[in-house]
This record gives sequence, C-alpha cells and structure tokens, in this order.
Amino acid sequence: MPPLTTNAWLRYDEIRRAVRTAAPTTVLEVGAGEGALGSWLARHHDYTGVERDDRSRAVAAARLAELGRGRVVGDLAEVGATPFDLVCSFEVLEHIEDDEAALRDWHGRIRPDGHLALSVPAHSAQYGAADRLVGHFRRYDRAEFAALLSATGYRVVRLSSYGAGFGHVLQRGRNLLAARRLEAAEATASVEERTASSGRWFQPGGTAAATALAVAAAPGRLLQAPFARGDHGTGYVVLARRLA
Repeated sequence: MPPLTTNAWLRYDEIRRAVRTAAPTTVLEVGAGEGALGSWLARHHDYTGVERDDRSRAVAAARLAELGRGRVVGDLAEVGATPFDLVCSFEVLEHIEDDEAALRDWHGRIRPDGHLALSVPAHSAQYGAADRLVGHFRRYDRAEFAALLSATGYRVVRLSSYGAGFGHVLQRGRNLLAARRLEAAEATASVEERTASSGRWFQPGGTAAATALAVAAAPGRLLQAPFARGDHGTGYVVLARRLA
C-alpha cells in the first residue's frame, strides 16, 4: 500500500487504471516528490523518478533503496536519451509556468505510441488560497486541458474526474488553512520555493499514519466513483497516447 496523502488516495484508482491500460515496462515520473507513488511504480516497472527538491529526493531515494528497485535523479538532463513507455507526472504541471513547453519536452521522452499519464487540479474558477500558497500557476478546465494535450502531440485515451464529494471538503479545508498563511508565505518565499516544499506537505510520517490516511480516504473513493466520467470533482487524471 503506497504511503499517500488523503487527497492522493482520491486520485489513486484512476492513476492505477491509467498505468494498467498503458502496460509499460519503463516508466519516468517527473516530480517524484518523496517517492510515495514512485516506490509503488518501481515494484512492477523499470522506474526512474525526477525530483528537484533535495529533501524530497532524499526520502524518495531511501524508499527506492529499501525496495531495491528504481532510481531517482535531480534533473531531467540526468535521465538520458532513451525514451520511456510511460511518462507520468502527478500534481506537477500546474506548477510549471510554461506548461505547453513542458508537455512538448515530455513528448520527446516517450517512445512512439507510448503514453503520458497526468493528474492536475480542476476548474480554473476554483483557484484559491491553497493554489497560491503551494505555487500553482493555474487550475485546468476540461475542454481547455484536452485541447492543450492535442496541441502538444497527444491523443486523450481517458480523462477522468476525481474528488467529487470528499475532495471538496478537503479542498475547502486547505483553502481555509492556506488563507491564514498566504501573506507571510508570499512575503518570504518565492513561487519556486513554495513549489519545492509543496511535495512535503501532509505526508504520512510512518506506517500507522499512512494506514490511517488510507482508511480515512476509503469512503471518499467509493462515493466519487460514479462521478469519474463527469466534471464534478476537484481534479483530473488523464491518460494520453503520444502521437508521432
């Protein structure tokens, strides 16, 4: 069981479905954070993670070392030129100012007919204090997001919504907490610094905490399932195929 945050559990089922559909041998994860999903991916695939934040990368490297599989590096330049079956990036694209350039860069790292899997926050109108605090440049609307993927060389295979119901409760709580900290954070830390630290927020500190978060998220995972094909959630998970 991967040691995920409560909100990460809400998108886990759609991410797992995307990975199973892609059926990759080699996987590149951009923005691996502390390696919670990376260690899960490395159990079944030839895994490489990229994480620029030193503290998060150290945790991810320790998890992979304990597993005895996979690797994590500090920059895409260290990955090499060999393309991957699947490139994935979860809750990262919204942190990148030029998201179109990032998608084109990742396109070049996917083998022909390989796949891209992403998760992003949904609904630009819901951009709030929590987004600003962690360094988000934007949230995404479904039609515009699909059009962006098409423009950068991908064909959407599945675009799903997650977070309907429980996700909205979590989002409201994050916004309330963030509103109290936002002014001080923006005065003392750059967008890049807030982005770097965001991957360390709300992470479970041990097995007991990880289990508690998984249990807490379980009802939300069940309740959101009927709405995956709609547009009522707080985020999107997309699987897209690389076009030539």
